[in-house]
Parts: sequence; C-alpha cells; structure tokens
Amino acid sequence: MRHDVIRKATNVSLDVDLVRQARELGVNISRACENGLEKQVAKDRAERWREENREAIECWNDYVEEHGLPLARHRTF
Repeated sequence: MRHDVIRKATNVSLDVDLVRQARELGVNISRACENGLEKQVAKDRAERWREENREAIECWNDYVEEHGLPLARHRTF
C-alpha cells in the first residue's frame, strides 16, 4: 500500500447491500474502491495504448509474417 499518496475526498454511490457486506467483513471501502479504480485505469490505459499503436503493430506483424524475425538467425533456441 502506498502511504505517500495525497488523497482527495470523493463522493461515490455504491450498492447499499454491498456496502453493508463490506462493513460486516471489515473491508476498508475507500481502499477497495481505490484498488478497483487503479485496476480499471490501468486496463483502460492499456486498451488506449493498443488502439493508438494498432497501425504500427499491424505493420510490424505484417513485416514479420513476410520476412521473419530480423535477428532469427542469431537465436540459440
């Protein structure tokens, strides 16, 4: 867990039953929401990167398919 992070109070709307269950289990709701948001942000960034670089990746894949890997002759496996 990162302790050196500046936090901002934020209002969120959550399922009442889910909040009740979390409290019964002693779940830190703020940290759980933060963890879920962190994972979602990472996922969305990765998807955005793939989309922004899709054309270059396709071009490289086409090159490798046509010509093979550039340094394949140096492989020892």
